[in-house]
Amino acid sequence: MTLSLREARVRYGPLEALHGVTLAAPGPGLTVLLGRNGSGRTTALRALAGTVAPTAGSVVWDGMDVTRVPAYERARRGLCLIPDRRAVFGSLTVRENLDLTSPAHGPALDAYPRLERLLDRRAGTLSGGEQRMLALSRALLGHPRAVLVDEAAQGMSPAVAARTYELLAGLDACVVLAEQRLPPVLRDRPALVYELRRGSVVFAGEAAEWARSRAGRATGRPG
Repeated sequence: MTLSLREARVRYGPLEALHGVTLAAPGPGLTVLLGRNGSGRTTALRALAGTVAPTAGSVVWDGMDVTRVPAYERARRGLCLIPDRRAVFGSLTVRENLDLTSPAHGPALDAYPRLERLLDRRAGTLSGGEQRMLALSRALLGHPRAVLVDEAAQGMSPAVAARTYELLAGLDACVVLAEQRLPPVLRDRPALVYELRRGSVVFAGEAAEWARSRAGRATGRPG
């Protein structure tokens, strides 16, 4: 299974955020979209999920053109988007948030034991890192075919962040992460990396290759 953009362009009013971006995220497997704020990585993630519509090009999932398939229908087919903000229902408790996906909370609490003592807290009162744990836990419970995550470890401690990336890398799904930097724990894993800059892809290759390329740029030598 592969989730891909093909020559995708996305506009926000008069501004074009993606300039004919082509990328392919195989599954099961891990793909990372790298770039600074304004690079287009979040827009690419949203185009894959269907929350923004390309003005040109296409979105293809498992060999089918889903460009005009709405986001809720992609969700029904097994695509889970975890945005960088408002990823949980703040007025509901942690328990109620998890119940929306599955009444069996075991896998979520195994992944993030801290959530067990927060089950009766309203999600909106949690810290940013705790809300990320909750949002990711819901994805783990849903057994999705594709998981798209914007800033997966935002607000987490280094240890919990490392655990999070290990969990995502181990999913039997197509996993696409949008990150500003490549997490250290993923540099030695078989992951694809696409680096975006100003709405265009400037690098495509394996994570280890990207790390060598970056080291070469830092020293002034070819990667």
